Amino acid sequence: MTQAPNPNQETNILGKFTSVLGLLGAALFFAGWIYRWSYFYFFQLEVNTLDLPAQSFLIVPLQIFLGDGWAICKTAIAFFIAVIAIQATLWLIKIISDTVVTASQLLLSRIISATQRRRSWIAKQLKSLAEFSSGQLRSVDFLRSLVNEIVIVSWVLIVIFWLARWQGIADARRDAGQNSTLPVVALITPEEKFAVGRKLDDVFADPSLKGYRIIGDRGLFEDLRGREDSDISSNPKQPRVWRLLLERGGWIYLFRALPPNAKSNEIPSVLAIQQSEKGHIIIRSPEVSKTTSP
Repeated sequence: MTQAPNPNQETNILGKFTSVLGLLGAALFFAGWIYRWSYFYFFQLEVNTLDLPAQSFLIVPLQIFLGDGWAICKTAIAFFIAVIAIQATLWLIKIISDTVVTASQLLLSRIISATQRRRSWIAKQLKSLAEFSSGQLRSVDFLRSLVNEIVIVSWVLIVIFWLARWQGIADARRDAGQNSTLPVVALITPEEKFAVGRKLDDVFADPSLKGYRIIGDRGLFEDLRGREDSDISSNPKQPRVWRLLLERGGWIYLFRALPPNAKSNEIPSVLAIQQSEKGHIIIRSPEVSKTTSP
């Protein structure tokens, strides 16, 4: 007769499986948060202010680890290095702990021998402390498992952090340039609450700035004014393309893509526009239109 499965064994397996899923979920959320943080930080935005849904942080890691062939290879190499680093760290900790335990035991044994025949109160207290410490050293083996788990988790988090950070910055640099995956945008909104932008009936006229005030760098505003429209025909070597970064929490984030010859440390300025109560129109497109601007 076949023996019935042990309920305790099944419960133990289920408990371990649940623990693994919990750790995996925490690791994926951590990776997603680091990716989003580094991605939006490139555009000088704080991820905590964007009100992104929590479940989105669990989907992003799929792009980090399994986005393409290079991402898979990079992940495999990183975790292989992490395994070597974990083994080296555990080996080093074992050598150090063994050395400390041996030296401590030798010192305590000498203290016990020196105070064995002395009857003074100080000698008795030193002997009691030495015997207590000697007994405590026997529990070092029980602590090693905890240290091992801390080392493993620490190295895994380090690898996840750098993989997510590198991928976030790489994707942000790509999306800020000419090979961006973000949509080209046309935003049409009422002019009463909009200090910049081109008039649809007269693109050469600047909107009136009467009633508006400024605090901060006026040059940022001057660099923007007069360049609010996309233009790839006037100067093909310096095309001007506006893209939609994010639309979240009542705000629309736009930026002008970097030119092909942009420096490696150059970052685009982001324009945050509060959605108008009178409504607005957003046209998205994967590419710039071929229509010539008037």
